[in-house]
Amino acid sequence: MQSLQGQGGVMTDSTPASSDSRTDASDARTTAVLFDIDGTLVDSNYAHVDAWSKVFTDIGHPVDSWRIHEAIGEDSALLLSSLLGDEIAEARGDEAKERHSAHYLPHGDTDLHVFARATELLDELTRRGHRVVLATSAPEEELAVLRDLLDVEGALWAVTSSEDAETAKPDPGIVQGALDKAGVDAAQAVMVGDAVWDVEAAGRAGVTCVGVRSGGTSAPSLTEAGAVEVWDDVAALLAGLDGSVVGRLS
Repeated sequence: MQSLQGQGGVMTDSTPASSDSRTDASDARTTAVLFDIDGTLVDSNYAHVDAWSKVFTDIGHPVDSWRIHEAIGEDSALLLSSLLGDEIAEARGDEAKERHSAHYLPHGDTDLHVFARATELLDELTRRGHRVVLATSAPEEELAVLRDLLDVEGALWAVTSSEDAETAKPDPGIVQGALDKAGVDAAQAVMVGDAVWDVEAAGRAGVTCVGVRSGGTSAPSLTEAGAVEVWDDVAALLAGLDGSVVGRLS
């Protein structure tokens, strides 16, 4: 179901996507759709919450899970500073990041899964002639797990990682890196993400952003951050694709 914030509550739309209005790639300018992965294409945000929670307990500074969840998707240095304070973050930051990977990676063998119809959406966008880019700042080791789960290499134009920007979202570096790899300007792209950090990073790069609620962030929060649309998940976005700004990208 589509979920759009509006006056009087939530409006829904389950109209299936149609191929009738697809743009012929030979007649269209080059366009790109940029995707966050964690919480957008893969149900992994709560694995990150669990991993960070264990990290903070390990180093003797436990943090409530709801506070951790609010920070998921933010640059790890900013996440640590916001949750632990600058002094502790500076002293224990490198250790905390290493411990996070150690706690997070085992989830790849147990409870991470790709959201319904995510691969279909990427395939459809590629079929319509858009360049699909995974715009993430995940470390290479974690990114490898996510890419194995997605199994959509044939639909991808490019992928970013932590190697492509010094600072992660909400800094626009990753989004700009994705634009560069796609070979398009900001006006020729749309980003899809689940966190306010995705929306803010896209906005700073001049890219229109569509939000999805599948990462656990509310529609009002995503809209307030600047998302032009908010859908329940990528399955809902695919179902209503032609009515979305993603479907109208040309």
